[in-house]
Amino acid sequence: MTANDRNMKDLTNIMFTYTSDMSDLEEENRLLKETISQLKNDVDRLKTPPLMMCEVKDVYNNNAVIRLPNGNQFFVFISQSCTRINPGDTVLVDQKNLNVVRKFKTAKSFNVEKFLIIERPTLSWNEIGGLDMQKNEIKEVVELPLKRPDLFKKVGINPPTGILLYGPPGTGKTLLAKAVANSTDSTFIEIVGSELVQKFIGEGAKLVKEIFHLAREKAPSIVFIDEIDALAARRIDVGTSGEREVQRTFMQLLAEIDGFNGLDNVKIIGCTNRKDLLDPAVVRPGRLDRLINVPLPDNQGIIEIFKIHTRNMRLAGDIDYEKLYKLMQDLSGADIKAVCTEAGYFAIRNQRYETNKKDFLKAIEKVKGQKKTQEGKEYLKMFG
Repeated sequence: MTANDRNMKDLTNIMFTYTSDMSDLEEENRLLKETISQLKNDVDRLKTPPLMMCEVKDVYNNNAVIRLPNGNQFFVFISQSCTRINPGDTVLVDQKNLNVVRKFKTAKSFNVEKFLIIERPTLSWNEIGGLDMQKNEIKEVVELPLKRPDLFKKVGINPPTGILLYGPPGTGKTLLAKAVANSTDSTFIEIVGSELVQKFIGEGAKLVKEIFHLAREKAPSIVFIDEIDALAARRIDVGTSGEREVQRTFMQLLAEIDGFNGLDNVKIIGCTNRKDLLDPAVVRPGRLDRLINVPLPDNQGIIEIFKIHTRNMRLAGDIDYEKLYKLMQDLSGADIKAVCTEAGYFAIRNQRYETNKKDFLKAIEKVKGQKKTQEGKEYLKMFG
C-alpha cells in the first residue's frame, strides 16, 4: 500500500469518526431541547393559578349561579368551550373572576365514604349475651319487616321506620344493630353524629342527603347513627353560625327519615347514652319512635357474656365463678370483655397458658379502677 493510499484511509477513518460524533451530538442536542421544552411547560403549569371547585346552583343561558366552598354564591359567566352544565354539577372556576372554565366529573357521593363504615356484619344473635327482651323487640321492629314485608301489606299497616337504642356505654347497642343487619343480610352503614356536623354551611345537610341516597342504593340496609345526641340535641334559640349549621343538618336528617315509608327496605337505628338530651322531634311517632333501653347486664346476662368471651380461653379449676359474677354486677358487657382480656394478660406475664382465679380478681379490680377514674374525669368535665 502506497503512502497516498494510507493517507486516504486515515482521512476516511477521521471523517467517519467526525460523522459519528456529529450524529451523536445532534441526538444529544435533540434530547436536551425536548427536556428544556418539557421543563418550560412544567414551569408554566406551576405559574398557572389553580382552579377552584364549586357547585352550580342554577343556570341562566350563558351564566350560572355558583356556590363556593365557604358558602358564598356568585352570578358568573360560563366559558363557551364548557360543555353543558346543569344545577347540581361540580365545575372548575378561575379564582380571579370566578368564571366557569369547565365541568368537573365527580362521583355521585360527596366523599361520603370517608365518613362511613360500610360492611356486611357477621355477628350473630348467639354472640350477644343477655338482652333477650331487646333482641326480641328489634327482631319484631327491624328484622320482620325486612324479611316478611308481605305480612304488613296484608294487614295494611306500616312498621316503624326506625328505632332508638339508649343506655349506658358498652352495653351492646352497636352489637344489636350489627346482629340484626347480619340476620337480614343487610348492608350496615355506621356513622357518628358528630361527623355529620361540617365546617362549611350546607355541607352537613348535603352529606346526610347522600348517606341516605347511598343507603337506598345498597338496600336492604341499616343506617346506624351512633352518638345521635351530637346532632339531634334539643334545639335552642342561639345566634352562632355553628349551632345554626347543626340545626340545618338536623332538619335534613328529619326530612330524610320522613322520606321513608314503613315498607322501604332501609331501616334507621339511632344510638345514644343521653336520651334526655334529644329533641322531641326525632322520637315522635313516624320517626325513631321505638325506644329500646339497653341497660347493664343482669346476673344471667353477666354469665352469658362471660362465657362468650372465655370460650376460647384455658381456665384453671380454682375459679369461683359465682364470686366473679357477683364482683362484676356493676360492669357493662364491654367491661366484662375487658376483664377477660386483662386476665389473659396477667397469665401471659406469668408465662402461663391457663388463666386462674387470681388473674380474674386482679383484672376485675383493674377494670373497676379504670372505670372510676373515667367516670371522675367525665364528672369534672361536666360540672368541674
